Amino acid sequence: MANTYTQLYIHFVFAVQNRISLIQPEWEEELYRYITGIIQNKSHKMIAINGMPDHLHMFIGYQPKGAMSELIKVVKGESSKWIKDRGLVHGRFKWQEGYGAFSHSRSQIDRVYHYIKNQKEHHRVRTFRDE
Repeated sequence: MANTYTQLYIHFVFAVQNRISLIQPEWEEELYRYITGIIQNKSHKMIAINGMPDHLHMFIGYQPKGAMSELIKVVKGESSKWIKDRGLVHGRFKWQEGYGAFSHSRSQIDRVYHYIKNQKEHHRVRTFRDE
């Protein structure tokens, strides 16, 4: 639609099924790059991605070209397949059903970015479940 302007910043959080710590440091960066490619191919902008062995955070500039639930379905499905095809976990890898999605204003970008980038430090003090 002509003359349409949106400014949507969404912080997504989702966990490995049963919150099992399956995401390993040896391949997490490659997983994050793969997921970033999915986000970019869907015309969104990845601002930050990081996580822990049992969950993942993404902060994106969201283009309203479809349902958020459909975007997360694609991210989870394609990343699960990527993990399986590379044999990165013994047994089956699956993301837990559902996700969290939180909108933020432009003024909060820096704060949310640093929160996500510092996940490992953050979770030394506070667990995912406590949060």
